[in-house]
Amino acid sequence: MSKYLGVNIDHIATIREARKIREPDPVAGAVLAELAGAHGITTHLREDRRHIQERDVRLLRGTVTTHLNLEMAASQEMVQFAIDVLPDMVTLVPENRKEVTTEGGLNVAAKFDDISKVIQTLKNNDIIVSLFVDAETDQIKASRKAGADFVELHTGRFAEAFEKSGQAELDREISQLQDMIALSTKYGLRVNAGHGLNYRNISFIAALDGIEEMNIGHSIISRATMVGMDRAVREMLELIYRAEHK
Repeated sequence: MSKYLGVNIDHIATIREARKIREPDPVAGAVLAELAGAHGITTHLREDRRHIQERDVRLLRGTVTTHLNLEMAASQEMVQFAIDVLPDMVTLVPENRKEVTTEGGLNVAAKFDDISKVIQTLKNNDIIVSLFVDAETDQIKASRKAGADFVELHTGRFAEAFEKSGQAELDREISQLQDMIALSTKYGLRVNAGHGLNYRNISFIAALDGIEEMNIGHSIISRATMVGMDRAVREMLELIYRAEHK
């Protein structure tokens, strides 16, 4: 299975919102990422609108030529916005207004009824639905029962183990991810992965069987500020390709 790269362009908007002006433009960044070979564009419209704005998403819907993945909370406001804009995919994520970035996976098992209703509403409008979840058996089972099309496995614990832990802990996290990929596939769920992935650790995740797409934002945008979007995306694509074809 070929692995795909989804580029999250949120932090282009983070830079823009630091000055509350018109530049840099995340929509222009998405165009450059696609021209460099990105297979999809991901963006998170947060309820507090800290970076991406509604106007950005509407413009992205009109310009993205690969596929547009809208990350959002499972709130009524956001569901209605998604139905209005019709992205190719919605990824439901947890949100805490005080967090710097998403801190963990969506607790599908604990919020099953509400999430199931949101999934059904989105699917009734021909939107593919993914759930951003921790790599845990109960969350995979709940995601399947709730009717999701995809799960996006939260790779934050893997990324932290890569930076701070020894080989044994890193191996445990990789093994857990592989087991949950296999379980998801068994249940008919398609699998993406994301959070904390960067140029140093991507080869471990890209080498795992069963993952379709890796969503990467902060690392690519950080690199792009130094070398430009084209080179930053192409370098990540090359690392993914090498890991796949070892």
